[in-house]
Amino acid sequence: MSEFLLSVGIDLGTTTTQVIFSRIEVENTASITSVPRIKIVGKKIIYRSGIYFTPLLNRTTIDTPKVREILENEYKKAHIVPREVSAGAVIITGETARKENSEAALNTLSGLAGDFVVATAGSDLESILAGRGAGTADMSKEWLNRVLVNLDIGGGTTNIAAFRNGVPVDTSCLDIGGRQIILDPRSHTLTYVAEKVKVLVQRMGLGIAEGKGAAMGDIEALCNRLADILAQSLGLAPQTADLDLFITAHPLRSVWDFRGLTYSGGVADFVYNDYDPHNPFPYGDIGAILGYAIRNSGVLNRIERLIPKETIRATVVGAGSNSMDISGSTIAWSESAMLPIRNIPIVKMTDEDEADEYQFFASRLAEKLTWYQDESGSYQQVAVGFKGVHNPSFEILRDLSKKILEGMADYLATDLMVICIIDNDMAKSLGNLLMNALPDKKVIVLDTIKVENGDYIDIGVPVAQGRVIPVVVKTLIFGK
Repeated sequence: MSEFLLSVGIDLGTTTTQVIFSRIEVENTASITSVPRIKIVGKKIIYRSGIYFTPLLNRTTIDTPKVREILENEYKKAHIVPREVSAGAVIITGETARKENSEAALNTLSGLAGDFVVATAGSDLESILAGRGAGTADMSKEWLNRVLVNLDIGGGTTNIAAFRNGVPVDTSCLDIGGRQIILDPRSHTLTYVAEKVKVLVQRMGLGIAEGKGAAMGDIEALCNRLADILAQSLGLAPQTADLDLFITAHPLRSVWDFRGLTYSGGVADFVYNDYDPHNPFPYGDIGAILGYAIRNSGVLNRIERLIPKETIRATVVGAGSNSMDISGSTIAWSESAMLPIRNIPIVKMTDEDEADEYQFFASRLAEKLTWYQDESGSYQQVAVGFKGVHNPSFEILRDLSKKILEGMADYLATDLMVICIIDNDMAKSLGNLLMNALPDKKVIVLDTIKVENGDYIDIGVPVAQGRVIPVVVKTLIFGK
């Protein structure tokens, strides 16, 4: 029998703000005689808001009351109240994430969105959600281990995510977007030029400056150069100092043989469609010309350009329909564990840590936990992530539970919860062993969830008659 969860996606971007609501269907896909296997079997967008220009008080401050007013009105139009929402994401993206009050705005908006909704302003998660919302992740499942990449080009940034077999394998972000230059739509006088663009303009010897009229030749030359920098970021052209200038958090971590390329974000509409040369600045910025430059880039066109499912709505669709996963259905948690919980850092054990029948697991776990001590020696709440064993014997589970308790000995002296996140399906048995050994501790053991170092995890309240728990794995890089 199916159960339905209501999910929200809110995207507060450099240029636009929008919200969607989705209905997520979870169902036991196992036979009646088998162990339950709960999966997400359907996702349907049931409401799309209008697309609003993001309200700002000035260039450095978000107009939070106005944003909240917009969202409250959209909730009313959708006939939804926040308490009905059980999952989703509030995402502050691009340059908006760097506004002076962005974190305060994020907290205010997440309070509007329900009890278990991700609130984040990190380029890695944004890139992944945009790629999922664009459909690139799903398309990569059909390409036999080949890597597809999505470039989500908004007003302030380009979020890049690479996918193989539906799984994100790399991300990056550049300060390249349609509103890096803003101009008066009537006089075409430039009213804003981003600082990094000013540096590039000087390097190129172009006559682009605030207060001057827009010279089409210079704007086109600049946009062609920005398209070339995007090509550099994908390894399609020799890297230059210009790429270093526009990289935000980090470049792509590996060299990939990309076989397909999609574009999303507001600029994408001008990549896939011609713009009117008689109206080159339809939104008072360079987005149309930048899209045209990307569309006609010989270097970028070396990779097959695929058609995304979503363009300007890719991030909000990803946030509303693709931000949540669910645990396996044989899991364990103490009734005293207070859920939901958010932003728990992952202590990931490596294959080497788990080798040789977990011989060194305890000592290496104890060492890694010290990374999360402050100067006074107090521990931070963490979750221990590891691969585990497929179909383990009771002896293996018993020995592993002892290693976990040994490695966490100092940590267990605190009142913090014991949280384990396992790749393989073994949480129920391991969790019972840990809870029996720690009757006064709050314990949560979840499986079929993959995590890595640098990840954070949000854990929601049980769903599907209490048989599974919704989780969100994310990387928080606030303000970069």
